Amino acid sequence: MLLAIIYIICAYLCGSINFAYIITKMVVNVDIRKVGSNNPGTTNVLRIAGTWPAIFTLILDAFKGFIVVFFAIYISDSFSYSVMVCFAVLLGHMFPIFFSFKGGKGVATGLGVFLALMPMPTVIAFSIFILVFLCFSYISLSSICAALSLPIGSYFCGYSLEAIIFSFAIAMLIIYKHKSNLKRLKEGKENKSVFFKRK
Repeated sequence: MLLAIIYIICAYLCGSINFAYIITKMVVNVDIRKVGSNNPGTTNVLRIAGTWPAIFTLILDAFKGFIVVFFAIYISDSFSYSVMVCFAVLLGHMFPIFFSFKGGKGVATGLGVFLALMPMPTVIAFSIFILVFLCFSYISLSSICAALSLPIGSYFCGYSLEAIIFSFAIAMLIIYKHKSNLKRLKEGKENKSVFFKRK
């Protein structure tokens, strides 16, 4: 029991490691929280530091979520416990103790977390992200659509009610973190993103 609690605390602390901040500091020597959109996430890294730093941020944020949830089964094989670990990692990423509880929006870390917890719904959600992004070039809109598809995919893939409710709750939290993006989308002021620019 004590080990299980300690692991959840460690999951939160691991989630609190902000790779957007670390990578932009290393690459362009700026505080990602004070430039661009002020959001310490992949999209802002793309704007400030470029394509490859953004890709590395995405991979590392996803990996930290995946690896912590993947190894949670060695602490307890209970699905409910894995859900708690997932929540702890995401909470750490969105509200990190190391950065005054002001973190990213949870999309990349959510990808890793749910890939470990519910692979097929996550693959579906990621496919929707790619499709929406290719059609509209808005990362925020793509993230919101992917988040909304997760509980729907969980339902059709036959996951438990607990899994569906949890994925819905996280989807709502991710959408809440995108409230400023939703406002800009509504006003037609949201910036489009391009990962690989043609020369």
